[in-house]
Amino acid sequence: MSDTRSERQPVARLRGVSVEFSGRVAIAGVDLDVMPGVVMAIAGPNGAGKSTLLEVIAGTRPLSAGTRVATRAIGFVPQRTAVSDRLPLTVRDVVSVGAWGRIKPWRRLDTASRHAVDDALDRLGITDQASRPFAALSGGQRQRALLAQGLACRADLLLLDEPTTGLDTASGDRIRTVMRAEAHRGVSIACVSHDPLVLDIADHVVHLVDGRMTR
Repeated sequence: MSDTRSERQPVARLRGVSVEFSGRVAIAGVDLDVMPGVVMAIAGPNGAGKSTLLEVIAGTRPLSAGTRVATRAIGFVPQRTAVSDRLPLTVRDVVSVGAWGRIKPWRRLDTASRHAVDDALDRLGITDQASRPFAALSGGQRQRALLAQGLACRADLLLLDEPTTGLDTASGDRIRTVMRAEAHRGVSIACVSHDPLVLDIADHVVHLVDGRMTR
């Protein structure tokens, strides 16, 4: 029997991609396919171009050279430190933002979207925190809420930026478990990480040094 996963088309494809800004080469000549149903980790030293590569995959970083083709159904999960402590929203509000891709922003969620939010809260173990202010959560709970937001959008491709850095063991374990479960469902995960436990669960690790893929 053939491996049907290998016959699928990439959800994102980069060919000869280079990015320069402020007179510096951040990414140089990258060829990359992000396949369905895999966890792909992006690793390398600080300043290697990891976050820039994630932005390229997301389509938010202009290219200096090369081409990018990708699905439109992309969910981006930032580091918790990139979100203001003063955000005047509850945890459910934060997670519900992910469902806006299914409807128009600020409209009342339909039944399917509410179910997606409830399911995401449950899978990240924060249902009991849903009515609390996002700013009142611990670091691990905040990162779970942000990943729940990504799940609620039901994207084909989830982009994660250091999702387990600095977290407690329970939160890190929960996030890694959800990453593998999403890949099993057929979702593609592209994740910048230094966490050896994340690298261990990855199907593919992209190593960057000075903006170039080394292997």
